[in-house]
Amino acid sequence: MINIGIIGGSGYTAGELIRILMFHPNAKLDFVYSTTNAGKPLSVAHHDLMGDIEMNFTDTVNPNVNVVFLCLGHGKSISFLKENQFASHTKIIDLGNDFRLTKDKEFEGKSFVYGLPELNKTNIKNANYIANPGCFATAIQLALLPLASHNLLTTDVHINATTGSTGAGVSPSETTHFSWRSNNMSHYKAFDHQHLGEINQSVNQLQNSYNDEIIFVPNRGDFARGIFATLYTTVEESVEDLVAKYEAYYKDQPFVTVTTTNINMKQVVQTNKCIISLIKKGNRVLITSIIDNLVKGASGQAVQNMNLMFGLEETTGLHLKPSGF
Repeated sequence: MINIGIIGGSGYTAGELIRILMFHPNAKLDFVYSTTNAGKPLSVAHHDLMGDIEMNFTDTVNPNVNVVFLCLGHGKSISFLKENQFASHTKIIDLGNDFRLTKDKEFEGKSFVYGLPELNKTNIKNANYIANPGCFATAIQLALLPLASHNLLTTDVHINATTGSTGAGVSPSETTHFSWRSNNMSHYKAFDHQHLGEINQSVNQLQNSYNDEIIFVPNRGDFARGIFATLYTTVEESVEDLVAKYEAYYKDQPFVTVTTTNINMKQVVQTNKCIISLIKKGNRVLITSIIDNLVKGASGQAVQNMNLMFGLEETTGLHLKPSGF
């Protein structure tokens, strides 16, 4: 069994980790760390766990677990690791953005591998430290990687993507308040969202000649979870050739499905799936990519990485079905 610790246990990504790991055949939850809820049952913060798990939050860290997941929010992992030492055998999976970029991957003798399995699977299998990708970054990269792998990106890429309110985290804010979010829509961080750094980095990993612009407009949606991303760019290949290239690229990637049909977000919510749809008109290709921002965009992908790091089938504990109604 893999003994597991979770840091920052009262947030959405921690709640999703607990939900998945409860039924993972190789996982044993050792502790869930939360200074604000120490001593209280997990169900105080995660109401969906009521009756399913008898465990309390703690403000004490067991430094000898096999793996620890950091669910602290962006920019907080470094300070936590400076204050808390783990055993040399403890693997670390960070769900924040502290170590995602190449320039940030080295920390106190630890080298973090960017944890997008569809790009870096071999390196993940051999890694001790993982920087889990961002949610928007996951959906967008999976839409672009097959093109980049064939050097087919030759002009700007335009992206419009909408995420649910859980993407903003558990702490309330003006733009997550129900009365503001309901029957409403807005964009934010247009053209300079923080996930652009890792998206460009991964595209250049496969197509280092690409120097055009990835233009990204993120939107807040009137729903709790999921990402619906549409991208378009100029490509000469026929849709049949593109589908063949995408299917070949994802042939050994169990969570990615390629189609030419219209897709909707309910097909992936509550799962670790990504579904990609390709439509061609003239020389423009429209790529639609859908994921659950909390599962494939965060906690499910983190468990997928854990499976790879410990030599398990990457689908272990992640056979999750969406609800279509």
